[in-house]
Amino acid sequence: MTDELQAPNHHAHYPGFAGWFGLVAALSMATGRGGDAQLAAQLSGVGRDDVVVDIGCGPGEAARHAARLGARVTGVDPAAMMLRVARVLGVLTRRVRFVKGRAEALPLPDDFATVVWAIATVHHWPDLERAVKETLRVLRDGGRFVAMERLTTPHAQGLESHGWTRAQAEAFADMCREHGFTNVEVDEHKTDRRNVVSVVARAG
Repeated sequence: MTDELQAPNHHAHYPGFAGWFGLVAALSMATGRGGDAQLAAQLSGVGRDDVVVDIGCGPGEAARHAARLGARVTGVDPAAMMLRVARVLGVLTRRVRFVKGRAEALPLPDDFATVVWAIATVHHWPDLERAVKETLRVLRDGGRFVAMERLTTPHAQGLESHGWTRAQAEAFADMCREHGFTNVEVDEHKTDRRNVVSVVARAG
C-alpha cells in the first residue's frame, strides 16, 4: 500500500457535494442509516443531559436521532446542499440546529460539547491533525468522541474503499492519543447495513 492509501484520510481529495450531484447524494443518505446513528448513540452513551456535535452531519439522520434521545445537537457540514436537506427534514425536530463548517475549523466555542461524533466522514478530512485538535477543543473535559467508518479491506476500489481498514482505524486512534485523548479504543461492529469500525475516546 502507498502512504496515501494507509492514511485514515485517504479520500481527502474527494470533491464536495454541490449542485444536482449534491442533492442526489443528500437524498440517498437521508434514510437507511439508522443503524449507524443508533450505534453512535450507543458508543457515546448519549442522553438527555448531553450536548452533541455531529461533524459531517450530511442530511442529518444521526443528529435527529440524538435530538430524539433528548440531547441538544449541532450538525456541522461544509456542503450547503447537505445542510438544506438536513434543515428541511429536521424542521419538526426539536433541539437540533445545522451550521456550515469544517472539521478543521468548527464554528463553536471551547468546551461546548459533551459528545462529538463523526460518522463516515473522517476519511474525507483534509487535515487530520487540525481536525483532531478542533474536536478536542470543543469537547468538555471527560467528553466522548466517536469516529465511525465502514470497515473496508486493503486495496478496495471505488465506493467500497470509502471507509477504513482496521489498520487505518488504529492509525487514527494513535493520532488521537498523541493529541491528548485518553481511553482510546478501536472496535468492530455489525449494523443493519454493514460492518463498521469505530474509534472511541475521551477528552482529558
